Amino acid sequence: MTVNRERLDKLGRFLLRGLRIGASTVSIVELLRNDWTGGISAGVAWLVFVQVEQRLPPVPQAPED
Repeated sequence: MTVNRERLDKLGRFLLRGLRIGASTVSIVELLRNDWTGGISAGVAWLVFVQVEQRLPPVPQAPED
């Protein structure tokens, strides 16, 4: 059961990182296109994803043999 939980945690962190990268990219592109509403909205989304990622507990490291 812990193996599935660890895999789910890793997948969730990977997806969150993807969302964070996507939101920052969209924000930059929209601001360069002078679409202030879209750029600021994506920037706020990026900020929320960063805050969520920082609040996650650290990933437990597997013991090395």
